[in-house]
Amino acid sequence: MSSSTSAPSISFEFFPPKTDKAQEVFWAEVPILAALEPKFMTVTYGAGGSTRDKTIEIARGVLERSNVPTAAHLTYINSTRKDLYKLADELWENGIKHIVALRGDMPADLQWPLDPDAEYFQYTSHFIAALKARQDFEISVGCYPEKHPDAPSLDKDIEALMKKFDAGANRAITQFFFDNALYYDFLEQAHAFGIKGDICPGLLPIHDFKSMCNFAQRCQTSVPDWLHEKFEGLEDKPEDAQKVAAELLLSQCEDLIKNGAPHIHFYTLNKSAITRDVCEALDCGAKSRNVAV
Repeated sequence: MSSSTSAPSISFEFFPPKTDKAQEVFWAEVPILAALEPKFMTVTYGAGGSTRDKTIEIARGVLERSNVPTAAHLTYINSTRKDLYKLADELWENGIKHIVALRGDMPADLQWPLDPDAEYFQYTSHFIAALKARQDFEISVGCYPEKHPDAPSLDKDIEALMKKFDAGANRAITQFFFDNALYYDFLEQAHAFGIKGDICPGLLPIHDFKSMCNFAQRCQTSVPDWLHEKFEGLEDKPEDAQKVAAELLLSQCEDLIKNGAPHIHFYTLNKSAITRDVCEALDCGAKSRNVAV
């Protein structure tokens, strides 16, 4: 990896709040992170499109209230091409011109790979190409340093990533990881495969260690033994746990910046404290640096 000391641009992911109380908290947290001048912010899309309308509503609200470019996640699994074109048009008309294009979680009644069906997309690369043909969307995609759970091999997963870039993706954002060596190894393999697009690290602030471990297990993301040791005995000490989480995230970011990461994406879980403290300590922000990623 090449060494660099310049601060990267940053971005933040949010999810649509499910209750009135959660929504009140959400709208208090968004401006705190928007003030850090991120390159963009994103709003997720529930499994099977369960928050589809909410995603559009929240993304529009984030854009209007913050004036930060806002992306909406959009998944194609279980949605017809016709419905997806309608959604894409609605996003564009509402000023959402950046899409995080994803397959989405497989429903219990389907298996990957999907059976060909002319009414549905089967591959993310086809979905991206169709979105770009519809409107000149900015497109971000996901990638997995430890391999997508459904991919037969890491090589096949990287091959699929290259097809996403070839279809018009502007950047890839990784699944979260805690060992930076996994990211650096993935970058080397992707570059060896011929991928030239930006592969940006996605980082998860640890707000609740047990919940994070459960989430990581579902995503097949490894949690190193040393990380378990850091949080040992802190179950009933939230302030100490938050301090440890912030120190770990800062250290991870510093190493990524040292090794030339152009952009860092934070999975905020709709909480600002740890992410804000780390970004302020790093003096990160896209607006003043105008980093094109």
